[in-house]
Amino acid sequence: MSLTDLLLGRPLATREEGAERIGPAAGIPIFGLDALSSAAYGPEAALTLLIPLGLAGVGYIVPITASIIALLAIVYLSYCQTIDAYPGGGGAYTVAHQNLGSFAGLLAAAALMIDYILVVAVGISAGVGALVSALPRWQPHTLALCLVILVLVTLVNLRGVRDTGLIFLVPTYLFVGCLFVAIAAGFAKAATSAGHPVPVVAPPHAMAQATVGASAWLLLKVFSSGCTAMTGVEAVSNGAKAFREPTAKNARRSLTVIIALLIVLLAGVACLVRAYGILATDPGAPGYESVLSMLVAAVAGKGTFYYVTIASVLIVLALSANTAFADFPRLCRAIASDHYLPDSFVTRGRRLIYSQGVYVLAVFSGVLLTFFGGITDRLIPLFAIGAFLAFTLSQAGMVFHWRRVGGPGARRSMLFNGLGATATAITVGVVLVAKFAEGAWITLLLIPSLVVLMTTVKRHYRRVGAEIASAEPLDPVEMRAPIVVVPVDGWSEVTRHGLRVALSVSSEVIGLHVGSGKQTDELQTKWRKLVEEPMLDLGLTGPRLAVVKSPYRFVINPIVKYVLYLERTNPRRQIAVMIPEMVERHWFLQFLHNQRGSVLKALLYLKGNQRIIVINAPWYLKS
Repeated sequence: MSLTDLLLGRPLATREEGAERIGPAAGIPIFGLDALSSAAYGPEAALTLLIPLGLAGVGYIVPITASIIALLAIVYLSYCQTIDAYPGGGGAYTVAHQNLGSFAGLLAAAALMIDYILVVAVGISAGVGALVSALPRWQPHTLALCLVILVLVTLVNLRGVRDTGLIFLVPTYLFVGCLFVAIAAGFAKAATSAGHPVPVVAPPHAMAQATVGASAWLLLKVFSSGCTAMTGVEAVSNGAKAFREPTAKNARRSLTVIIALLIVLLAGVACLVRAYGILATDPGAPGYESVLSMLVAAVAGKGTFYYVTIASVLIVLALSANTAFADFPRLCRAIASDHYLPDSFVTRGRRLIYSQGVYVLAVFSGVLLTFFGGITDRLIPLFAIGAFLAFTLSQAGMVFHWRRVGGPGARRSMLFNGLGATATAITVGVVLVAKFAEGAWITLLLIPSLVVLMTTVKRHYRRVGAEIASAEPLDPVEMRAPIVVVPVDGWSEVTRHGLRVALSVSSEVIGLHVGSGKQTDELQTKWRKLVEEPMLDLGLTGPRLAVVKSPYRFVINPIVKYVLYLERTNPRRQIAVMIPEMVERHWFLQFLHNQRGSVLKALLYLKGNQRIIVINAPWYLKS
């Protein structure tokens, strides 16, 4: 077994695609990891903004969480309808593109692409950040840990959808199971103590007194920050095609379980936070402790269960990037199918996945992690912008879909989608205004820039298609063999091979040598003896040797100029450049030989035209 097969698995044939499709159970860790892990930071993002309200702020977390859950339910219903209407996947891009036009589709695509890149960077850095806060001696290696996790997640996803689901199954269900046990134990204690349970480990109350009063704007900001818990819920819709038949039914089941689990986690955390009076601590201040850490310690103390739970949280946060790796390649495939991205994004790799999208996501995420040194706290609120913009466009698109399709229940569906679009649009506005100075302006620049880039790619493909389109039949009249030019450095088996191949193409062959002095004189002597005389013995005129002097020792440019000269002086002929190349059996030995052939080909492609042909004549070394 090769190293590639060991790391990535054996290549899969196209006929094996059906076996790689997944069921609802595997869909939860593959497409739900981002959404489920957001239960670890969504409530904390809201509680952090409530710190100035002191203990009074804790009372707002339940109604705010209820509002988020209501919006989540609306978004869930919308995406269930999207899966039914578009079982081929594509999600927000497909819905917006087909119902609102190409610009809206590209806007949704750009928002999701940026969102997925940020999901990878933020998820991995959040997991590593939690790890180094528990083990401070590892803090100098934060970036290295982030990049190692990124490489591991990339390799896992290159193994294919089925293997990815199996690998992430255990950490996902361990995380959900631990939190469910903690929430159930917390509710049991609250029920037996009239709603005022005594914490096993008392949470800190660094700011019990309010420093500001509650305002509508503050509560809107809290709501928008808490909505980061909704990121990732679009993943199932985007990747619906990964599910086995019946595709729509299995995708809906997976989405239903993900949303149900997320609602229970969000509601449970919010209620227990209020019951135990847990305040968020400033992430940048000494003694910081996450809300989940305080909650689990208050319910169960800091024993074995606490450390298993926190370990599962850290692992799931770090691996939450998997959702983006599952969806980003499929999103790119859908966009590339409409020729707004390079066609290579449509091609499936050795494990029947869209490998190009995986590579691109890994590279951009790695650049982002490196740029921020593996610390991306400032980006945590911002990746919600792309998700909610996609929510808005998707639900608005579904309104127009139901309006066009009609049928029973269409009005009710339009109402749900319209309400969801309005709510998510307001959330986008609040996040943009609240976080504009903290970096949201970057998103405002990146999304239009991506739209312009994708439009440019589409325009290029349209121009190329128009240029190469042809309805003319093949015209074999007056077909003449080309004039073949063979660059010759000196006489060798490689040169001899190149000339033999050239003579099989055309009887008009020119050996072109660039140089002067003794080496050129020796070549001319050998040429007469080894090329011209054997040809004359057969009654044939052999290839002639053309010598171009180069006083400054340039080789490539004189050859290109000579070929262009032949092309100009022979307007009705094709010019073929036969390039003899010595090929090593081992790739690492190839660097021991000059690469003039590759440079020559590149320049001929750059400066040539349809009448200049480049032909390789490789000579393989035996050892």
